Amino acid sequence: MKMYILVRDDIPLGFAMVAVAHASLAGYLKFRDTPEVAAWLEGPFFKAVCKVTPQEFERAKTVEDHVVLTESALGDQQVAIVFKPRTEWPKMFRFLRLYRDAPAAAPACAIDAGMHD
Repeated sequence: MKMYILVRDDIPLGFAMVAVAHASLAGYLKFRDTPEVAAWLEGPFFKAVCKVTPQEFERAKTVEDHVVLTESALGDQQVAIVFKPRTEWPKMFRFLRLYRDAPAAAPACAIDAGMHD
């Protein structure tokens, strides 16, 4: 089981960090009573945080069971999206880039970054 959090690549780093924290909590609160979250919490509860283009962000919003986060300090701009944990993900998720401070050599979200609590 894995929860994906996608952050737009045009969001400044400080806002992106806050958005990821808010997204993790928002995803848990929105879906906490689902069997998927119960299974995810049994561990390990992996999260993949990916940096996406505005176009990838819009395409990701077509995938069900998500919460979109906005930032009031950026004029209520949509900054992140979090998805209910699941085991199977649409193909597009395999090609997203992990959020890193240096470029990754491979399509990053295909790799479990070990980002878990």
